[in-house]
Amino acid sequence: MKHIYNKGNGSSRTLLLLHGTGGSEHDLLPLAEHIDQDANVLSVRGNVSENGMNRFFRRLAEGVFDEEDLVFRTKELNEFLDQAAADYGFDRDNVIAIGYSNGANIAGSLLFHYQNALKAAILHHPMVPRRGIELPDLSGKAVLITAGSNDPICSPKESTDLQTLLQQANADVEIHWENRGHQLTPSEVEVASQWYQRL
Repeated sequence: MKHIYNKGNGSSRTLLLLHGTGGSEHDLLPLAEHIDQDANVLSVRGNVSENGMNRFFRRLAEGVFDEEDLVFRTKELNEFLDQAAADYGFDRDNVIAIGYSNGANIAGSLLFHYQNALKAAILHHPMVPRRGIELPDLSGKAVLITAGSNDPICSPKESTDLQTLLQQANADVEIHWENRGHQLTPSEVEVASQWYQRL
């Protein structure tokens, strides 16, 4: 997978950056800088192209995921993380995802499918990746969801459903609401930074 890797300043943490639809591996680098200047950074570009826009998995329509492709791409990303940890020498058990929109959805899918894929996750405007499946035991995993109460793409119910499903799998989940739409706001980033400092 196309990616950027920046070695940190002695931190054992690695930030996994996952962009939104149409983004690239460069999009979230400023967030990583704001949240933890010392962490390793692994920023990945989605392997799927939708009308020339980078995505992490296919969709059938707006808000309708191609579940078969989602499962395949989630496995692909998890295996890429294993390989990247071996190649770059970072701690595979201390990876914290920061995802926005489509990137938040693939990060959520990692949590839904692989018990030890992530230590923690910051999910900006995520949806429920899959319904009707049994999640692994996520005890000890911390998740922050940020959501817009007027988000036209990701309804508030998606965010609260995701919170419930993760909590039922024993994850420690916080949710932060903005009276905004689907955009990623500076105040959300600040909330994420403060949450991260408590990990």
